[in-house]
Amino acid sequence: MSMLQPITLLPSPRQIRLLDGFSSGPVRAVIDPGVARPQGYRLLISPTGIELIGHDSAGLFYGQQTLSQLRRLFGSQLPNLQIEDWPDFPVRGVMLDISRDKVPTMATLLQLVEMLAEWKINQLQLYTEHTFAYLGYEEVWKDASPLTPNEMKQLDEYCRERFIELVPNQNSFGHMERWLRHPRYLPLAESPEGAPHPAGYFWKGPFSLCPTDPKCVDFLADLYGQLLPNFSSRLFNVGCDETFDIGYGRSKSECDRRGVANVYLDFLEKVHKLVESHGRRMMFWGDIVLHHPESAARLPKDVIALNWGYEADHLFDAETSIFAKAGIPFYVCPGTSSWCSIAGRTDNMLANQRNAAEAGLRNGAIGYLNTDWGDFGHLQYLPITFAGLAAGAMMSWCLESNRSADLPAALDTHAFHDRAGVMGKLARDLGNVYLSAGKLMKNRSALFNLLVPSSTHLDPMQRITREAMEATESAIASAIAPLDSAKMDRPDADLIRDEFRNAAAMLRAACRRGLGENPSMDEIIHEHRRLWLARNRPGGLEDSILRLTSGKDAPLW
Repeated sequence: MSMLQPITLLPSPRQIRLLDGFSSGPVRAVIDPGVARPQGYRLLISPTGIELIGHDSAGLFYGQQTLSQLRRLFGSQLPNLQIEDWPDFPVRGVMLDISRDKVPTMATLLQLVEMLAEWKINQLQLYTEHTFAYLGYEEVWKDASPLTPNEMKQLDEYCRERFIELVPNQNSFGHMERWLRHPRYLPLAESPEGAPHPAGYFWKGPFSLCPTDPKCVDFLADLYGQLLPNFSSRLFNVGCDETFDIGYGRSKSECDRRGVANVYLDFLEKVHKLVESHGRRMMFWGDIVLHHPESAARLPKDVIALNWGYEADHLFDAETSIFAKAGIPFYVCPGTSSWCSIAGRTDNMLANQRNAAEAGLRNGAIGYLNTDWGDFGHLQYLPITFAGLAAGAMMSWCLESNRSADLPAALDTHAFHDRAGVMGKLARDLGNVYLSAGKLMKNRSALFNLLVPSSTHLDPMQRITREAMEATESAIASAIAPLDSAKMDRPDADLIRDEFRNAAAMLRAACRRGLGENPSMDEIIHEHRRLWLARNRPGGLEDSILRLTSGKDAPLW
């Protein structure tokens, strides 16, 4: 028997040595701490059988995932080989936004966990603002189809069985607008009328909790008391990012007297004490501290700072060194680049994730958290995100083995299960049509701004030419053309085709708008509604639909 296809694994192992021949037989699986490193394994396939040795139980599990992928490639007759493998980053996480309109069904979440576990991801966070069913706060989440305590417990157990730590996540300072817009909670706001935003516009309405109001701490204490008992993890991500309005409202006098950084850190320390009282370790987004680097020395030494950045050239190296020098443990947190793009930004995503891994390894990051946001209506469909999730799994497991890996081939085999080898390249190419539009933007694509009227205030549309729009339409047509020839061995294969087809239709509509036309969105919206409900709960759907029309009255983020 000859090897008919290359060995494409996701992620690619650290060391693989091919031997002559093919073998089959039962697996002898044992644990030996003398093999590899923590979470590592050795896999030997030879004429005498299959031997799998894990450094620990996690390593044994990851070796089994590699063996499963080999069987997907070769069936029962496996190539003789030896693999030695272990991860670069001890924590390899994914954070999925479930607060920007889209809350997945339990079936979708469980399927996602299965896929991530096979790719050796070992942490999952569900970014939460208002989409957990807190008792006594029904007016906040009643239309959002939130996750319930019982669902969180079920998901926690399901993750634990697959060596994934489900980390509780509740933003606790900024991004509280979906709470503060209700009259009952408005008195907790820093700036009820709004404040200037760093992007150059005026944010209308409340955004952050007031850091000098003791009632805000009492409010968070109640939330934490309800949320945390549903998780076995001893970590807790409290968010606290992008608090741009602090000092413009009720805390202004204190900020003027002591400085915004000190007022921010005062509140962060109070949150830290709350987290400690529940026996948890606090994680928080590090952006505000990075605006005031001298304040890093004041942070409690047991916190974990989350250093996020989503562009190819993000300054991860400079930023992570600030936390490293202050003795603060940190994760690097790149992104999938799928949000505010419809179909992704593939080249940006790959460079962003490599950059994060390189800087993280240089400066001693203890984790790598790959983020998938849903800003402005979560208009990207889940399979659009497969490329970014797969790339993060690859870069965080072993950068050197995966930095130049064949991502389309890995997606075909281990995400789309496409025997025709179509979907991986299609996903990559459709995710790169943003490059043809002629105007590269941070954290979004020009096509998204053309499609979603409520997002244009962030970056006025300029330098969009007829030639660029026509070239983009041509790129969309070329990328999506092979779709019907895919042969996906997945129960949701037809759904995936329809999701990519409607994503392409949205991109074409954006091009038409760029050409000065006003294309009908009726068919796109009808299909978007159907596709949304195939994987997600109904809450938030109408807000998402509103993005595709006038955008009037849609929540800003």
